[in-house]
Amino acid sequence: MNRTLISIWNIFWLIYLIFFAIPFPMIIYYSAHDGTESAALISGSPVTALIVLGISVFLWGLLFIGYFKNWIVSVLIEKRNIEQIKSGGVRRQAEILASESIAAKGTGIDSYALKLSFKNLADTTIVVKTTVNDARPYERRFEKGKRVELLLDPDMKRKPYFIFASTEVSLNIPVLLLKILGWATFLGLVTGYYVYAYQDESHGAGWRFISFGHPLFVCAVILFIYRILARLLKRYVSKVSELTLIKFKGRRASAKLMNASQTGVYINEQPQIKFELEYADGRGHLHRTSLKKTIGILQLDLTRQEQLAIFYLPEDPKRIAFADDLDELND
Repeated sequence: MNRTLISIWNIFWLIYLIFFAIPFPMIIYYSAHDGTESAALISGSPVTALIVLGISVFLWGLLFIGYFKNWIVSVLIEKRNIEQIKSGGVRRQAEILASESIAAKGTGIDSYALKLSFKNLADTTIVVKTTVNDARPYERRFEKGKRVELLLDPDMKRKPYFIFASTEVSLNIPVLLLKILGWATFLGLVTGYYVYAYQDESHGAGWRFISFGHPLFVCAVILFIYRILARLLKRYVSKVSELTLIKFKGRRASAKLMNASQTGVYINEQPQIKFELEYADGRGHLHRTSLKKTIGILQLDLTRQEQLAIFYLPEDPKRIAFADDLDELND
């Protein structure tokens, strides 16, 4: 139910953003232009028109290159990444600590939310939450207490960071062809709009009709802004986060709490605390470092504990994370 609501919410915002990027600028523009501006077109600057035309074509070109990469090339890259993990991944055996069926009714697919325990790349036991689609439900492989084979990405550069050893990867050709058709259709519509606008709006004055307020320019600018924002968000979300890196490549240690003080920053009315910690790594070397964490009222006892469980990166001992925070991460 929650997944359905999230999907509906995402679709709503997608339609909302598309409306303000394409139909809305066209409605505004054509409601203010009735096609009787021939004299104004003749007196318009051809240089300005060509600049606007050039910028719009350039932006649309960048957009379609980006859409092609996102819709089509990314599928091939993801398939290649999984194949690389299958051929060169680090094998681990995981115990299923918890298993919950999350399959939607009528889909015909058995899906499970799993809580797994296995050794990371540094041979430290970690707990990971993930989901899996079971193509062979009759084998009952994903029940609580059973063990499954995993393959971990030794480089940890991109998702997925691990896969089930039994994973089979193949391209969904109909879906891929549908994406290609959608991309080609969109390209054809924009190209057709250029042709239509020139034939219907030029009135013998060439491209003088195009301006900074024309939908061919405005729509491209808005979509390009969307693209930049989406790319920044994707880079922030999809890159290997500090916590994920420490979880899969770090080692567990017990750190002595030297001091805990408020930084003066509040997030959602919860104070940010700076923890000054000291711990010994696997070689017995002492390290002193600090870590900031926003905590709620129920977590205030952290500031009074003498020892706190942490993970650290062996190659960079200053980079640490609380073990409890890592346990809450999903794959």
